[in-house]
Amino acid sequence: MGNRTGNDAIETVRRFNRLYTRQLGLLDQGLLGSEFTLTESRILYELAKRGDSTASEIARELGIDLGYLSRLLGKFERRGEIKRTRSSIDARQSHLQLTKKGRSAFDRLDQAARDQVATMIDPLTAQQRRDLLCAMGSLVGVLDPDSRAPDGEPYSIRPLRIGDIGWITHRQGILYAQEYGWDGSYEALVAEILAGFVKTNDPQTENGWIAERGNAIVGSVFLVRSSATLAKLRLLYVEPAARGLGIGARLVQECVAFARAKGYRKLTLWTNDILVSARRIYEAAGFQLTKQEAHHSFGKDLLGQTWELAL
Repeated sequence: MGNRTGNDAIETVRRFNRLYTRQLGLLDQGLLGSEFTLTESRILYELAKRGDSTASEIARELGIDLGYLSRLLGKFERRGEIKRTRSSIDARQSHLQLTKKGRSAFDRLDQAARDQVATMIDPLTAQQRRDLLCAMGSLVGVLDPDSRAPDGEPYSIRPLRIGDIGWITHRQGILYAQEYGWDGSYEALVAEILAGFVKTNDPQTENGWIAERGNAIVGSVFLVRSSATLAKLRLLYVEPAARGLGIGARLVQECVAFARAKGYRKLTLWTNDILVSARRIYEAAGFQLTKQEAHHSFGKDLLGQTWELAL
């Protein structure tokens, strides 16, 4: 990391950390004007969330030393904010729970945190708020690969919303430039396809799906009508940080299920042979390669492929 790019990356992360700690008041002696430090607040949060936990579980979750945690728990216990119950299975373990006083302290702290965040994001426009949440979701996805959607799944699928089209065009243009060296003509093509989809879309015969992880868009796909019996799968993509979770296969499944439900007889798609991961997904879904043709597009010599699935 000694090169210029590495140094720039390090400074960007450090600048974000300085902004984040100042914005949330993490440098203050007491978090959110309370008597609790950040670590103590996190312990309260874990106890409130779990309802019943052990010191070992909390230490493991927060990544802190068990001896240090024991001293903090003793402080909570002396103030009457937690209670210990000896485990009936293992006498060496105690189950920890918040007392009524501890729950009250947590509720005040939790509400103060909610009010602080609300004050921070309320002045933002809808687009600024969306950009912020997407960026935060992407950050979580990159730094915490085991993060889960609220329902416990690693991602969720939702329908299109206002603003998705611009974001998908932006991300696909960047990703295909980074991964395959494609020029701006590919981004222009994506913009053209999606603009046409928005202008002429009939929700009874066409659809689009968005994959999200931690409030960030991590993938998408579209199904468009070609004729009464033929539909096209278009613009499948998955963010690099979210690959390996089955998102691409799930998005293709959504397209296939929708096409069958709407009475299409055949589903077709066009791709390029260098998109190996996508081709594997299509093959696994039952698509058959029916045509190949060399072409020069997006600043590269490519081998285009047409795949079809009989429904």
